[in-house]
Amino acid sequence: MPSQQNRLPEPNYITPAGYQALQNELYQLVHKERPEVVNVVNWAAGNGDRSENGDYLYGKRRLREIDRRIRFLTKRIEAAQVVDPEAREETDQVFFSATVTILRGNGTEQTVRIVGRDEIDASQHKISWVSPLARCLLKAREGDEVLLHGPDGTERIEVLTVAYCRIEA
Repeated sequence: MPSQQNRLPEPNYITPAGYQALQNELYQLVHKERPEVVNVVNWAAGNGDRSENGDYLYGKRRLREIDRRIRFLTKRIEAAQVVDPEAREETDQVFFSATVTILRGNGTEQTVRIVGRDEIDASQHKISWVSPLARCLLKAREGDEVLLHGPDGTERIEVLTVAYCRIEA
C-alpha cells in the first residue's frame, strides 16, 4: 500500500469563476481587511495594558486568522488549474466543469455542476469533482446508467444531458 508521502497531490481543478472568487477574497483580505485590523491593533496597543485590552486581544487573534487564510488562498491559487467549460469542445461525456442532468433512482431529476473543491455550493447544486456522485458520473455519457454506492445502498442513476456552459460564482 503506497504511503501518504509518496502520493502526488491531487490537482486543484477550478472553473474561471471559482478562480476569480479566490482572487477576490485574497485581494479583500490583503488590501482591505488586514490593514483595518492592523490599525485597530496599533491603536489598542497604544492604550496601555494589553493583557486586558479586548480590542488588542481580539485584533491579534483576527490577524492570525486572516494570515492563515491568506496563506491557504495563496497556495490554492498557485496550485490552481483553471478549466473553462466554454472552451471545451462539445461532447456528451462527463468531465470536470460539466453541467449534468441526471435521473435519480427514486425517479427525480437533478441537475448538478461538477466544480473544484473550493467552489462547492449545495444551494446552487455545485458538487466537487471528488465527491462520490461526481466520481461515479465522470466519463459517463448521455444515456448511460451508473451506480452510486452510498451508505444507504446502491442507487442506479441515468445520465440525461451533459452540457458545458459558464458556471457562475
